[in-house]
Amino acid sequence: MQLGVREAAGLLGVSEKTIYRWIKDGRLPAYRINEKHRFNRAELLEWATARRINVSPEIFEEPDEAARMPLPTVGNALEAGGIHYRVGGTDKASVLSAVVELMKLPDEVNRQFLLQVLLARESLGSTGVGDGIAIPHVRNPIVMHIPKPTVTLCFLEHEIDFGAIDNRPVDTLFTIVSPAVRAHLHVLSRLTFALRDAEFRALLSRQASREEILGAVRRVDEAANRGSRAASEPGPR
Repeated sequence: MQLGVREAAGLLGVSEKTIYRWIKDGRLPAYRINEKHRFNRAELLEWATARRINVSPEIFEEPDEAARMPLPTVGNALEAGGIHYRVGGTDKASVLSAVVELMKLPDEVNRQFLLQVLLARESLGSTGVGDGIAIPHVRNPIVMHIPKPTVTLCFLEHEIDFGAIDNRPVDTLFTIVSPAVRAHLHVLSRLTFALRDAEFRALLSRQASREEILGAVRRVDEAANRGSRAASEPGPR
């Protein structure tokens, strides 16, 4: 969705004068269309997150087209994003840099900017969720111009201190990138559901094959779908 200066100022909680100053300084991603400045909602979200600027909840509201998009399964998103082994890096920054380079993204996606967003989010608080696993998505979803949501799973060559909640070093990273906030939150919730599955976590712990991991994810997807259908069915009268 293309936003005007007034809408951008409202979403970022600043004056229109500040928006114009940021544009003039080349700090804010903007487009010149019919002699007017226009902004992309997803790019504003990423830009604000990278700079730790609080945003209005309205920035997460989806346009009608995005709201009609079918919700993906974790299995499909993981197959699209890929599973990688022995990913290098000796600290959080170098690991995330290696992860970003491995991600399956369109050519027009700025990988350096994506890395800056991930690092900025890590500085707000660890994304380590325990048992050696981290999910670098953090407080705001990573929403970019991609055709469908992806989950990239990376097994690290060396354990890294991520400041996880259980103080264990991390050797397994899931990175989620989506074209819409709604899809991101759906994938994240389903991935969280999958991580409660003991068999799936055991496969991650031993860095099982791609086939085993994808098979387990699809099994958990089916279980989650059954649970959703059961919850939506009316009870006995």
